[in-house]
Amino acid sequence: MTGIVVVSGNPRAGSRTSALAVAVGEAIAAQLGSPGPRVIEVGDLGAGLLTPGDEATKDAVAALTESQLLVIATPTYKGSYTGVLKVLLDQLPANALAGKLAVPVVTAGVAPQAAAAEALLRQLLVELGAIAVRPGLPVVEADLSESAQTAQKYAAGLDW
Repeated sequence: MTGIVVVSGNPRAGSRTSALAVAVGEAIAAQLGSPGPRVIEVGDLGAGLLTPGDEATKDAVAALTESQLLVIATPTYKGSYTGVLKVLLDQLPANALAGKLAVPVVTAGVAPQAAAAEALLRQLLVELGAIAVRPGLPVVEADLSESAQTAQKYAAGLDW
């Protein structure tokens, strides 16, 4: 069993969305007294996402299904989550996330767009069987420079 897994659905590894997601995962781990999170940068999987039997993709899918808590983060692309994140999550069988806690984290240019994309990501996670933590974390780009503080405040406000 892997404790906490952070998935950054940005096509570009090391993005501001990824930094926020890792900060959220670390803040939750500290609050729960868990080891630090494992981080999956979906952008690093590249063409392997579309290659049957790709070892890195299989490893990422295994980490998702073996985790206890997921932090799933994405920037908003065309009003929703990224295509690369969807391709990764499409690798999961039905109910693969049954009973797992999942924290949807979404970044966008403006608050209404972030909230709408967070709702769509939440629906996808629930469709896979996850228990999506409420509230999720929609964040506007202007606040991404405060990722560590945002993550700490968010994790402290969660009622486990």
